[in-house]
Amino acid sequence: MKKLKTHFAFLDEGSKKEIRRATLKAVAIPGYQVPFASREMPIGRGWGTGGLQLTLSLVGKEDVLKVIDQGADESVNAVSIKKLVHSTTNVELTEATEDATLIQSRHRIPEIPLTKDQILVLQVPMPEPLRTYEKKEYITKMLHAEKEYSGIWLMLFEQIMKYGRTSTDADHPVLVNERYVMAPSPIPRFDNPKMHHSEALILLGAGREKKIYAVPPYTDVASLAFDDYVFQKEDFSGEACHLCGATDVFLDELVDDHTGKTIYQCNDTSYCVDRLNKLEQEEVSTVDA
Repeated sequence: MKKLKTHFAFLDEGSKKEIRRATLKAVAIPGYQVPFASREMPIGRGWGTGGLQLTLSLVGKEDVLKVIDQGADESVNAVSIKKLVHSTTNVELTEATEDATLIQSRHRIPEIPLTKDQILVLQVPMPEPLRTYEKKEYITKMLHAEKEYSGIWLMLFEQIMKYGRTSTDADHPVLVNERYVMAPSPIPRFDNPKMHHSEALILLGAGREKKIYAVPPYTDVASLAFDDYVFQKEDFSGEACHLCGATDVFLDELVDDHTGKTIYQCNDTSYCVDRLNKLEQEEVSTVDA
C-alpha cells in the first residue's frame, strides 16, 4: 500500500511559496490588500483560515508559536489551531507572549509590547473597510487607487451626528503610511495605537475574502478621526482587574456570581497570569526579607 506523502506545516511547498509571494507584496505596499489563492483548510471559513494559511506558510522548525482568541489562549478556536500547527510541524507552543516568535490572534493584540523578533498574524473576517457603503469589488479597488475615501469619512460623520461619537467599537479604520485606509481586523479601539510604529511585523489574512495585507515594522498607522472629534480608545479609568489589579490594559466587564456586582478582568489571560505570578514572587521575597 502506497504511503501518503505528508507536508511540513500541512500545505504543500507550492502553496506556501504562493502565499509568501503575496505576503512579500503586502509588506512592500503597507495597507494594500493583495489577492491570493486561498486554500481549503480543515477548519470552516470564517474561523481563521486566512491567518492560519499565513502561519503555516511562515512557520519554521525553530519557531515558538502562540495562538490567542479574543485574548484567551484556551478558547476552542485557539486550541484547535494550535493542535493543527503542532501536529504538522512539532514546533514549540507557548502562552507567554515574550517567548513567542510567531503569534496568531483573533480580535486582540497582546498587552505586552511586541519586538522586532516577532511576527503577529491577525485573523480577518472582512478586509475591505469600504464594504459597508460599497458592495462592488471593482469600485472599491478604484476608490483605493484614487485615494477616494470621502464615503468612509461620511460614514463616521453620520455616526457622530446620530450617537455623538463614532460608534465603531471594533475594527475602526486606520490610515497606513499616509496612503491606504485599512481594516485593522475586529480588534478593539484600545489596540489600534499598538499598530503605530510597532517593532513587530503585523500580517493580516482573510481566507474567505482571499486577501493578505500588512503593516511593516515602524510604519505610521493613524486611526481615522476628525480634528474636533478626536479618536478615543476604550476608557477604563478608575477600574482595575479584580485578579491582578492591572489598570492600563483592556478589561472585560463581568458580573460577580455571588454579589451580582460588576467586576473587571484582564482580557489578555496570559498577561493576567504572568502579572499574578510576579506579584506572588514579590510577596514571597518581601516575607523572606
